[in-house]
Amino acid sequence: MKLVIVESPNKIKTISGYLGKDYEVLASFGHVRDLPAKDGSVLPDEDFAMSWEVDTASKKRLTDIGNALKNADELILATDPDREGEAISWHVLDVLRQKKLVKDKPVKRVVFNAITRDAITEAMRNPRDIDEPLVDAYLARRALDYLVGFTLSPVLWRKLPGSRSAGRVQSVALRVVCDRESEIEKFRPQEYWSVGARLNEKGRSFEARLYSVDGKKTDKLDIGTGAEAEALKAAITAGTFSVSAVDKKPTKRNPYAPFSTSSLQQDASSRLGFAPARTMQIAQRLYEDGIITYMRTDAVQMAPEGIEQARRAIVKNFGADYLPEKARIYSTKAKNAQEAHEAIRPTDMFRHPDTLRGDPDKHRLYELIWKRTLASQMRSAEIERTTADISVFATSRDIALRAVGSVVTFPGFLALYGVEAKEDRDPNAEEDEDSRELPPLNVGDRPKLEQALIEQHFTQPPPRYSEASLIKKMEEIGIGRPSTYAATITVLQDRNYVRLEKRVLIPEDRGRIVTAFLESFFTRYVEYGFTASLEEQLDLISDGKLAWKDVLREFWKDFQGHVEEIKDLRVSEVLDALNEMLADHIFPAKADGSDPRRCPNCGEGQLSLKLGKFGAFIGCSNYPECRYTMQLSDAASGGASEAGTGDGILGTDPESGLEVALKSGRFGPYVQLGDAAEPKRSSLPKGWTPDSLTLDKALQLLSLPRPVGDHPETGKPITAGIGRYGPFILHDGTYANLPEVEEVFTVGLNRAVDLLAQKAAGGGRFGRSGGTPAAIKSFEHDGGAISVRAGRYGPYVNQGKVNATLPKEMKPEDVTIEQALELIAAKGGASGTKKSSSRSAGAKKAPAKKAAAKKPTTKPAAKAKSTAKAKSTAKTETKPKAASKTKAETPA
Repeated sequence: MKLVIVESPNKIKTISGYLGKDYEVLASFGHVRDLPAKDGSVLPDEDFAMSWEVDTASKKRLTDIGNALKNADELILATDPDREGEAISWHVLDVLRQKKLVKDKPVKRVVFNAITRDAITEAMRNPRDIDEPLVDAYLARRALDYLVGFTLSPVLWRKLPGSRSAGRVQSVALRVVCDRESEIEKFRPQEYWSVGARLNEKGRSFEARLYSVDGKKTDKLDIGTGAEAEALKAAITAGTFSVSAVDKKPTKRNPYAPFSTSSLQQDASSRLGFAPARTMQIAQRLYEDGIITYMRTDAVQMAPEGIEQARRAIVKNFGADYLPEKARIYSTKAKNAQEAHEAIRPTDMFRHPDTLRGDPDKHRLYELIWKRTLASQMRSAEIERTTADISVFATSRDIALRAVGSVVTFPGFLALYGVEAKEDRDPNAEEDEDSRELPPLNVGDRPKLEQALIEQHFTQPPPRYSEASLIKKMEEIGIGRPSTYAATITVLQDRNYVRLEKRVLIPEDRGRIVTAFLESFFTRYVEYGFTASLEEQLDLISDGKLAWKDVLREFWKDFQGHVEEIKDLRVSEVLDALNEMLADHIFPAKADGSDPRRCPNCGEGQLSLKLGKFGAFIGCSNYPECRYTMQLSDAASGGASEAGTGDGILGTDPESGLEVALKSGRFGPYVQLGDAAEPKRSSLPKGWTPDSLTLDKALQLLSLPRPVGDHPETGKPITAGIGRYGPFILHDGTYANLPEVEEVFTVGLNRAVDLLAQKAAGGGRFGRSGGTPAAIKSFEHDGGAISVRAGRYGPYVNQGKVNATLPKEMKPEDVTIEQALELIAAKGGASGTKKSSSRSAGAKKAPAKKAAAKKPTTKPAAKAKSTAKAKSTAKTETKPKAASKTKAETPA
């Protein structure tokens, strides 16, 4: 019996069927060990010794693998064909060797790029050893990520209260987003005008644009005012027209290369609206079903058998005319590409997308992959491009217009996307950019003027990054890997450094401040070039051309020294640097030209960035005489210049006779009753703005919580109020949410009792019944029933004692059983459930060890503990404690 180890349990049944009864296939469920999230996991002073922990769920899986190995004759490691897959095989083998279970049994490493009978059979015929240089590159990457995260993050916490943490790649990706935001803020629009004419020749209309004036070619921004445009319009209107030149040129449009991970994520985002994480989830399922090749790759070349099959499919679907004479060969342009990999392609080019219509998301993504792969081997589209120059006579100025049109003469690969040649087109069909046809024009023709055209425009700032365009940028500058792109963006959102709004990434103030701090004091380590050069060194390690510990020593020597220098910085120095770097963001210029940093309250002090217990805010330099404060976001949006005075009196409370004031604090605007030592206050709820606040509304806020009445069954009071999570009603310790803020002031007893009854029926954390929320969807499974529920902090899936939160982009009503099982397995593995090869589960903090606790500052104890550990292969030590399984880097 031969024991085969794969990553995902979803592959077991298929691979077992291909291999037969002489093989037993078990899954590792992704990574089985990781560096514990605490100090001392990597010890630079001990030649970068690394201590690994086995997470709780993986202990049982490794035990199962170990028991199976006892009865096996051979161990075959068949984890995924990328760097992470190589690392997982190494981890599994290392643990088994520590347990002395391998002994003299043969160990082989096999890789397959697709889960098909031919691919797996071929892999079994060509085993190899574990690629040690590839493992060394993995170890170097994990050590670097750990050392940056656990060294830099404490500095952030001390110098920037309220900050989260920093990571080697995440910090650079965040800088990319923040740099773009700075460009947008500094951008000043420029007015320009377009000038042209709608002409008619032989009964057909066409448009021509201004090409030159007085013998000088005009550029886009040359016509800068309406007066210039009107003058040119008048000249064109008064003139006559003559075609002075006609040029027809055949051109070709070549197909794109097959998909890599990043280009698939970009295309799925723009065409299907899928977030990168969602794209990878669906692609993972397609791969595990044997429908596409491995989906984590930066290569664009196809295997010879894939090319040959694609060419046969082209002939079958479109005919021999659409097949180029020679196969197209593509090469990767991205930095640090792993050329040994293959592009993402269908395993069977004759499997039409319509065969997957049962699952809409899988069908749509597979159709994208199928078309892109097929198109990559088809003939180029042939387009005839016509350019006509038209002179304008009988005017005081020498004016020339130019008309451009094109027509598809042979669609080639565009036929896949519905584009037809001229003779095949529907005459009533809408024109696109490659089918805008000019009427037949010859030199000397005199087209008639239908209308002179002018239009005002303004230059636009560069667009914010979408998730897809950020991935493209990361790939261009050489930071991150295909397996980490989506996870990196998720980490930035989870830490509230950026937010996704209308499909674009907007940096939060917290992210801007962290980036400004790192750019000011850790400049080298957030430079694009430095991070990319580290990636290149990691590739040299994987090629066996560089020793991994040499890279670590060189990095750590400079990095540690720099951190020690920054530790001595005073907070005032940090604030001075941040105020200067973020000036355009925090204090945008005022329209009247006055000082944007002048305090609107006292009129004398200067506003500047301050750091408090809960993060950054804007305050006056005359503190404590002037206590003006405001949120950073209000200042950035111009709130500082519009605030007027810090205290705005709204009126007098008729009951108490005290003044009601509108104030602005570091957590936003609020209302206050009187000016006692501890006055009653209430923050403005979401959706309420200071401009729209009246005395009556302020008094309503200050009256909360509002008594609604006594419950008819218990006789206990029901109250309505606004809390951290929005408007609510409260009865006997049970909370029920209200849908709108305004209902807090109007909700009656019957409505309140009904809401409380609904809450009790659905259960909830604060309900008396202590039950669980009602199920939105339910599934039956061998490992126990699975349900999708709406919890207090968002929707989640449940199986037994395991609850796994749904990703933000996943709707609870759309969850499938496969997705539910993946989320549950990634969370920690429910009893009887083995489903998921997800490697990007969030890192879990290891529980503290009660005995033998090691203080990082006590070196003798650390060495004693290190000596006492059971040693692994010269690279690792293992402790049976909880750790995370993650495919992406996981900085603190």
